[in-house]
Amino acid sequence: MILSAPAIPPRHSPSCVLVSALMHFVEPSREVLAETLLAAGPDADTLCAGWRTRELAAHLYLREHRPAVAAGLVARPLAQVSTKATHKLAESSRATDDYRKLVEKFRGGPAMLNPMRLPALDKSANLIEYFVHTEDVRRATERWAPRALDEEYSDALWDELVKRAAILYRSVDLGIILVRPSGPRHVAKRSAVSVAIVGEPGELLMHAHGRRNHALVTFEGEPDAVALLDSAEIGQ
Repeated sequence: MILSAPAIPPRHSPSCVLVSALMHFVEPSREVLAETLLAAGPDADTLCAGWRTRELAAHLYLREHRPAVAAGLVARPLAQVSTKATHKLAESSRATDDYRKLVEKFRGGPAMLNPMRLPALDKSANLIEYFVHTEDVRRATERWAPRALDEEYSDALWDELVKRAAILYRSVDLGIILVRPSGPRHVAKRSAVSVAIVGEPGELLMHAHGRRNHALVTFEGEPDAVALLDSAEIGQ
């Protein structure tokens, strides 16, 4: 599925146009992720260490429906609560029919009063989440190819990556420059020695989230610096 932005009525202000266009990608991304999970089945491998597709589906559902579980994803003291709930739900979704129901619940989105229903939070929390996890399923096989993404969708992914890049590469003892083949670049981190990571926005996202062996990127920099980047913790 190639995602594209809808036509925006000319009466909207430029800021409204930007928000509306970017928000258009979240729900289609949810649909693509749900279809990818259903096609893979409950026992397929993913790029998430220790998780099969049923653990990933459980994670996606719980982060939008169980506040304590969602908190455990960002607060270390609650991480055990999140992990336990995820594995419990995944275990109850072994059967194909139960797994399908779980994925369909995720596809339905959060409850009406859930803060993730708010457009700005939905975009911030889910645009990258859905892209990366879709690729976590697609790229966990021997044969895979990158998706052809709509240019505006790629731009939306790039904009979100730029906001988070400094955090995602915070553990790297190097300067990091992200470069799109079309020209745009972003200095994620400054240092005396830097490495430029070159790739399309989706590929840069995969690298920035620790999927380095499944990201189609190239590097520009001194060999020692590139080797240091290759061994660093990224996206943690």
